[in-house]
Amino acid sequence: MADTPVGNLENTAAQARGRPHLVIFDCDGVLVDSEPLSFKVLSQQIEIKGASIPMDDCYRLFLGKSLATTTEILSRDFNIEFSDADLETMRLQLFDLYRTELRPIPGIAEVLEGLDLPVCVASSSQLDRIRLSLDVTGLRAIFEPNIFSASMVVNGKPAPDLFLHAAGEMNIAPAQCLVIEDSPAGVEAAQRAGMPVVGFTGGGHAQTDSHRLSLETLGPDAVIAEMSELSSFL
Repeated sequence: MADTPVGNLENTAAQARGRPHLVIFDCDGVLVDSEPLSFKVLSQQIEIKGASIPMDDCYRLFLGKSLATTTEILSRDFNIEFSDADLETMRLQLFDLYRTELRPIPGIAEVLEGLDLPVCVASSSQLDRIRLSLDVTGLRAIFEPNIFSASMVVNGKPAPDLFLHAAGEMNIAPAQCLVIEDSPAGVEAAQRAGMPVVGFTGGGHAQTDSHRLSLETLGPDAVIAEMSELSSFL
């Protein structure tokens, strides 16, 4: 399906509700192109456990979900158990990759510089991982201290808890927020929170027709492939 220029979108729910008062960004796959690195490490650890899950299935099952949810699914559905030592090994491996290979999503710095709206991050990652991601890519100063993690709430995405927590901390009504998300779990979480949401397919993991369709099927207010399109939408 060809991308629809955001500037030509009319009568979307977001436009009907007016200009947002807060833009909530997911981190992985929206601010930083981290998902291919994260899933590389996860896949390697699954193989060490003597199992194999195709990468497409990994993305389908775990994209946008917290570490707690991911380990729960692995234990319940695949009989794969990660110890605390395993998780620490994964964390150190991933952080090493971040320091050498992590890059910001193309165009995100320019979009953030041009925004005249409050912004925050609401990510399924843990706080140390979010902050390292933003440090490495030079984005942390834009968001600090408004960085919110799934570790702050009981239920991670696709539950609405994290987005509602972020909106509450920022003192903005849910309907006046706009969420930018790359994962079906994140899009669903925003919708359940009563927030307009834009699906983003510009990350290294998301540039396939199947991924775009997985977002479009949920009926977000728009789906964009380039971060520069967000400015027109706002």
